[in-house]
Amino acid sequence: MKALFVLLLAQLCSASVVPEREKNPEYWRRQAQETLQNALRLQHLNQNVAKNLILFLGDGMGVSTVTAARILKGQMHGQGEESLLEMDKFPFVALAKTYNTNAQVPDSAGTATAYLCGVKANEGTLGVSAGVTRDRCNTTKGQEVTSILRWAKEAGKAVGIVTTTRVTHATPSAAYAHSANRDWYSDGEMPPDALEGGCKDIARQLVENIPDIEVILGGGRKYMYPRNVSDVEYPHEEKQRGTRLDGRNLVQAWQEAKPRGKVAEYVWHRRGLLALNLTRVDFLLGLFEPGDMMYELDRNNDTDPSLSEMVSVAIRMLQKNPRGFFLLVEGGRIDHGHHEGKAKQALHEAVELDRAIGLATRLTSTQDTLSVVTADHSHVFTFGGYTPRGNPIFGLAPMQSDVDRKPFTSILYGNGPGYKIVAGERENVSAVDFAHADYQAQSAVPLRQETHGGEDVAVFARGPMAHLLHGVHEQNYIPHAMAYAACIGSNRGHCNAAARPATPLLLPFLGLLLLLC
Repeated sequence: MKALFVLLLAQLCSASVVPEREKNPEYWRRQAQETLQNALRLQHLNQNVAKNLILFLGDGMGVSTVTAARILKGQMHGQGEESLLEMDKFPFVALAKTYNTNAQVPDSAGTATAYLCGVKANEGTLGVSAGVTRDRCNTTKGQEVTSILRWAKEAGKAVGIVTTTRVTHATPSAAYAHSANRDWYSDGEMPPDALEGGCKDIARQLVENIPDIEVILGGGRKYMYPRNVSDVEYPHEEKQRGTRLDGRNLVQAWQEAKPRGKVAEYVWHRRGLLALNLTRVDFLLGLFEPGDMMYELDRNNDTDPSLSEMVSVAIRMLQKNPRGFFLLVEGGRIDHGHHEGKAKQALHEAVELDRAIGLATRLTSTQDTLSVVTADHSHVFTFGGYTPRGNPIFGLAPMQSDVDRKPFTSILYGNGPGYKIVAGERENVSAVDFAHADYQAQSAVPLRQETHGGEDVAVFARGPMAHLLHGVHEQNYIPHAMAYAACIGSNRGHCNAAARPATPLLLPFLGLLLLLC
């Protein structure tokens, strides 16, 4: 209750305080003119070939989540609504349509196939076309589609995957796997008919399909070890034990598959990761939890690295390749926080993803690195209630319901586990600690897990050819635009200097030159 009192006090003290400078109309005019000058400079398009590609994926990071995360980040640093996320600084912004081929409101597997493989697919399926039916192993053969990670690898670039989920989860696995079911993490999760039909589990595909992925960092240890093998970190917890039926140790298999003379390091602890001499490491596998990694607010800073720390290691590893790199970075637990109705967990995950984006910006150059930030889908997450400027993002709306005469938090969900009836009425939130990290915000419809949302998601882009991401696109367009910028994949006809289209501002001068000649 002390935390609740402090939050209410902060709400009373901070809300509706208009900064003095904002009372002067000149402040807003000057700000608009500066923005205009920045926009005019964008006419000088960056048409360099992208040596490096980084795709940041906020799982479940819809526009309402981006806005709320911006306010949270600002309030964490003594600012608020006027603050900027790192992704807000990207000059080009588009919208992506997220529907799956068979779903109006999508899942993370079908969407991952779209933004990584360039092909829309059915919900629940990974790295395959819409000709594959979920759960039906026998529909998979011949329907496999490849990802931009593979295109980059085939072009001689280094490639990496960093995620806060298990490395076999929907987003990362679409980069390397082909599966009729996103949940086939190991053969222990597969039905007999799929095993008999010759389909491979996702963890096995991670090791076998593209064995020379330079960096793999995230969670998911238990899917790599035989059933009932104790976990190195949680030896007495049965649910953390290995799940494999085939008896294989896939971490060992991963190391043994590397060419002679190459150094392949496996780490499971933050200390081990940060102690590595990266100049002497050729391949790196880091699995820091048996399943998904901990929420950032719950993370053990001694044992588990943050997303930012993993991204820093990954970029420094991949930068050793003179041909450049492709890196997939997923803030995967934004989605999990929302599914659980825990907005505070979800938004802090989004802020940590944004921190990683800022770090990557400092480690690379916009002259040769195309960075794209997007989401796979949204959630039925919202905030409102006519809150005044400066209202704590996890605080109460300044009004009571004019129907049940009870207060409500600004943050709410359309459905989910936060639906609570007490004595036949909606729960009175002033009687609970709504500032707690695990508080489940109220929802309109009771569900054990909150659902995805179906609206478009934002796409932020910066670097070579970032202007190709503009307007409203199908989600599967994203990897095609990125591949074009990097001259990888099948569309490379423009890749010699003569074929690069001229900057629009130069076209009149080129025309005049032709007339004079």
